Amino acid sequence: MNIFLVFLILGFIFFGYKKINSKKTKNFKLEKFKNKLQSTQTNIDRIFLREEEKTFSNPNINIYIGIYDNEDNINKKSNIHRARLSKFKKSKLNGEMIFQDNEQRIYKFNNGKKVYL
Repeated sequence: MNIFLVFLILGFIFFGYKKINSKKTKNFKLEKFKNKLQSTQTNIDRIFLREEEKTFSNPNINIYIGIYDNEDNINKKSNIHRARLSKFKKSKLNGEMIFQDNEQRIYKFNNGKKVYL
């Protein structure tokens, strides 16, 4: 009888512990999701993503590549520029409108004349 009572108590402790642990993991995942959703870095990343999307969809928006930009920034900007050239056949880079013809040659206008780059 004592052995049965001991196993019964151990069973209740085991199931109670298992139930408490399973709730903690669910709440931990929920808290992690909430924290990520409300973090300032996530909001900043969303703003930059919207800006890149807006820049990508309009070839008349100037992309400025400066001498103090880091390599990742330069790669992002040049990829947006190339994508706009292939999609719209024109893109504005550092204040100059650059065009692409049907033969994939890149040119710009200088004093009304085509200058191939």
